[in-house]
Amino acid sequence: MKKQISDRYEPTSVEPKWISLWEKEKSFEPNLKAGESFTIVLPPPNVTGSLHIGHALNHTIQDILTRIERKKGKSALWVPGTDHAGIATQVVVERELAKEGKKRTDFTREEFEKKVWEWKEHSGGMIQNQQRLLGESVDWSRSRFTMDEGLSKAVFKVFKTLYDEGLIYRGERIINWCPKTLTAISDLEVEHREVKGKLYHLRYPIVGQPGKYLIVATTRPETMFGDVAVAAHPDDERYRSLKGAELELPLTDRKIPLLFDSFVDKEFGSGLVKITPAHDPNDFEAGQRLGLKPLLVMNPNATLNENAGKYAGLERFVARKKVIDDLQALGLVEKIEEHTHSIGHNSRGGEIIEPYLSTQWFCKMKPLAELAIQAVQSGETEFVPKLWEKTFYEWMNNIRDWCISRQLWWGHRIPAYHCKNCKHIEVSETKVDHCPKCNSTEVEQDTDVLDTWFSSQLWPFSTLGWPENTEDLKKFYPTSVLVTGFDIIFFWVARMIMMGKKFLGKAPFQKVIIHGLVRDKEGKKFSKSVGNVIDPLDMMNKYGTDSFRFFLAATLPEAKDVLFDESRLDGYRSFCNKIWNSSRFILMNLDADWKLEDLESKYGSKLEPMDKWILHRFNETLTNYEKAYSKFLFFEMASQIYDFVWGDFCDWYIELVKPRIYGKLGEGSQEIAKQVLASILIKALGLLHPFMPFLTEEIYEVFSEGDFLIQTPFPTSYNVSSGDEGVQKTIILQDVVTQIRVQRAENGVPLDKKCKVILKSSEPLVVSAVKDFEFSIIQLARLESIEVNANYIGEKTDSVGAFRFGEVILPLAGMIDFEKERARIDKELQKLIQEEEKLASKLGNENFIAKANPDVIEKEKEKLKTVRDKKEVLQKGLEKLG
Repeated sequence: MKKQISDRYEPTSVEPKWISLWEKEKSFEPNLKAGESFTIVLPPPNVTGSLHIGHALNHTIQDILTRIERKKGKSALWVPGTDHAGIATQVVVERELAKEGKKRTDFTREEFEKKVWEWKEHSGGMIQNQQRLLGESVDWSRSRFTMDEGLSKAVFKVFKTLYDEGLIYRGERIINWCPKTLTAISDLEVEHREVKGKLYHLRYPIVGQPGKYLIVATTRPETMFGDVAVAAHPDDERYRSLKGAELELPLTDRKIPLLFDSFVDKEFGSGLVKITPAHDPNDFEAGQRLGLKPLLVMNPNATLNENAGKYAGLERFVARKKVIDDLQALGLVEKIEEHTHSIGHNSRGGEIIEPYLSTQWFCKMKPLAELAIQAVQSGETEFVPKLWEKTFYEWMNNIRDWCISRQLWWGHRIPAYHCKNCKHIEVSETKVDHCPKCNSTEVEQDTDVLDTWFSSQLWPFSTLGWPENTEDLKKFYPTSVLVTGFDIIFFWVARMIMMGKKFLGKAPFQKVIIHGLVRDKEGKKFSKSVGNVIDPLDMMNKYGTDSFRFFLAATLPEAKDVLFDESRLDGYRSFCNKIWNSSRFILMNLDADWKLEDLESKYGSKLEPMDKWILHRFNETLTNYEKAYSKFLFFEMASQIYDFVWGDFCDWYIELVKPRIYGKLGEGSQEIAKQVLASILIKALGLLHPFMPFLTEEIYEVFSEGDFLIQTPFPTSYNVSSGDEGVQKTIILQDVVTQIRVQRAENGVPLDKKCKVILKSSEPLVVSAVKDFEFSIIQLARLESIEVNANYIGEKTDSVGAFRFGEVILPLAGMIDFEKERARIDKELQKLIQEEEKLASKLGNENFIAKANPDVIEKEKEKLKTVRDKKEVLQKGLEKLG
């Protein structure tokens, strides 16, 4: 053996060491000689970002997958990178400039872009350094940025191709407009919040009918200057007689028609709606259908424009108050109601979004969505869990054209060139300096940039070198798995499938693993405003990265959210210490010249019953681990290896073999025990490694011949049958010791009291097991003696429990004070009864059931079951005592 491990596990010294060594030895680069490949592309975090709890979960899952497939001998590639994050990055850099008393417009566009690139080089890599701290085994040599030259080339090729095919076009549409950042933003960047506002019921006078008016309701009276009609349903009897009528538009000298269209809900309110095509998406569509010309009444900065008459120049909310005051003065307000409704806010700053008519670039989505639907329907791409396919189809079947242009300076500038002379627009992958139509040199590139999602939708193949036909593209595309949250199925996952099918003829990934969100232990979403945000780095520093990673995987239920309970992290830190201390015990008992042998070929016939049992239990664990992995049930994988290492290996096998390790049963038995301990430890480290890379690598280094655990093959099973007599005997030992411990606890027999135990059984295997394991049973169960007696006649004071081949009898006479024990149990029972009533009342409360997160309800139900189980045990204990 080369060395020992220290007496305590210190993550702060171990983790930096392995981060450096793995990278130095290029441990994360794929083995290009391996036949089968396994590829994951990391959902690129924003270059402005830092590691948050959602990243930590998502990246841990991907790392587990990558480390397992690497150990299974595949050419495993996990591609990292960052997104240029258009608006977010521009806001950050503008904020930095503001500290110097400067603003973006103090620079030319090229100068500002240079400033952003400088910021990116110096400050933009923070999240990638944090990814290293999490132990992510990504191939850093292949790291990509969405504005790298190669990726930009892919963006321009896709834009040009889609434009030439008529799938990209320029036109007027209602978009989400942010008056603060002065750009269109994607639906994804709009955060809808319930806001208390008002519903204004306004009177629109009927032309030619003095004193008569129609009532329309609106939440945004400041946009009324853009009204071009009022509409009613064709079947609404109340307004049929007014066909052809005109209405006076209050506060203006304009008249607008009363029209009839079936899109109006005649049951809602007055059955009338005002149509403002330039400021509402539904009104825009109605206006297109009815041939109405939109009228824009707002400036980009959310002040009213000249079409609002005397209100021009007023900020939108100031104008709202002024408009209502003036309408009330004219007697044109029917009523004002309190009204709670959903209002869109810019998720990057909080500004209220304005639906706004604007000339933008759009992508036709229907033909592309059909490609994505086909990929999922055919099974080329599969969602895990499958239930998310329904959501995917709903979105695809109701898809609308996508506004892909943004009014920013940072991003992929739209490769369209406008001729000032003849107004021709030329789209080109390369720079255009003269108009191909009129040969004028007065040509300017479009000032808008593309939505960030336009480049990230190409991520699975642009990162591998497309549009060039690279070796990486041939070997690693399509990728194997995508791991992501459900919130971007539409915005990112679906678009990647569309682009992969469109440009490479293949869906970009075979499986899409959808995981839930991480919430606090009450089920609430993490939010700065709530004050419950958890910094993963704080948790990693406090508990160690391995504990944190294991926690994330172990608490990730299928298709549900993770509830973050810090107390469980403490438990997994204890698990790390358990692994470390057990490994240290094993290593301390191996001589300096000790060498690991091939266990089965050299010692197979000499293995003792307990050795065969632990090998069998490893086989069962490996089978269940693999089965869970095939279904991506990470919590089940974690549970299997946790139970095996802590329970079977540490609490049972190590305790059983200690006399052998100390040489009390001869040198031959001692050496076999050492070989089994080391063999099982190394295989267990192999299963733990994807979850706990640092701890396991540090322990394995003692055994290694220069290789790293990350590079060793995935563990294999032992040639031991579950029906082997040695295995069965050890299972009997476990059953008996466990039953004795339960009875001692139930009956309050102190641990320092040594008991006599009788096994009432006629099974020969039990007799043989007790003969083989008599010393171990006495030690583990703290007994005076144990005997097998098929004809034992019990006493009233005996405690009796069952095991698979008979009864375990613990005579209590002289062991306990019956009166004291009855009083103790009774006191415990009263506490449990009170707790049971409290929990049952909570779960019977309809308000609680309606409002609580399902996971919280489930947790409360589990608590109630545990209380009732304990109560039942104590009641049985009382009955035994008479």
